[in-house]
Amino acid sequence: MRLLTVNVGRPKAVDYTDAPGGVTAIDKRPADGPVRVADPGAKGEGASGVGGDTVCDLRHHGGTDQAVYAFAREDLDFWERELGRPLANGAFGENLTTSGLDITHAKIGERWRIGPDVVLETTSGRIPCRTFQSWLGENGWVKRFTRQAVTGAYLRVITPGEIRAGDAIEIVHRPDHEVTVAMAFRAVTLERELLPRILAAGEALHPEERRTAREYVARHDEHTGSPAVK
Repeated sequence: MRLLTVNVGRPKAVDYTDAPGGVTAIDKRPADGPVRVADPGAKGEGASGVGGDTVCDLRHHGGTDQAVYAFAREDLDFWERELGRPLANGAFGENLTTSGLDITHAKIGERWRIGPDVVLETTSGRIPCRTFQSWLGENGWVKRFTRQAVTGAYLRVITPGEIRAGDAIEIVHRPDHEVTVAMAFRAVTLERELLPRILAAGEALHPEERRTAREYVARHDEHTGSPAVK
């Protein structure tokens, strides 16, 4: 398993985003040389955890639990076949394009060491938005991407440091629960009945998704009289 490219984006003005200032940095390109990775801070204040990268809409992107976004080259290849056109590394706005790593079935809370020092932890899948759809120029893309549930993964930074293209990736921790990136994504999108099950991922689960699952369980318990899940 290895890191093919580290991708960064600069803000560009476009007419298809509702981000403040009408700019987006979804167009990410491979960086040359080493790139610093660190916790950017709380969502709404911290931006990207990847040095040289930009997050334009702090309402929905960036912050500790979405510090880095990874997508597998194998999954880009799948979408190339589905869309009938080439997709370069970074084409989905991902910071890390990987090879040999099954991101879709990675468990929430799974930790990867990239290079000698950096450790990242999976938190959630990527929820598609209108900017993503418009960037690709694919009508109905949000629904199509959601149905397929091949989303890549957001990660938090456990151990900061430098990474570069070609670095080895090692899974150094795999939690003992069933909650994968794909399962958590399906739970918060089209299969809400899965929400109680994703709570098994505990504090590793993205806090917004954890809150959604707890609220779902609480509403269910109000109707059934069962004790709420804490």
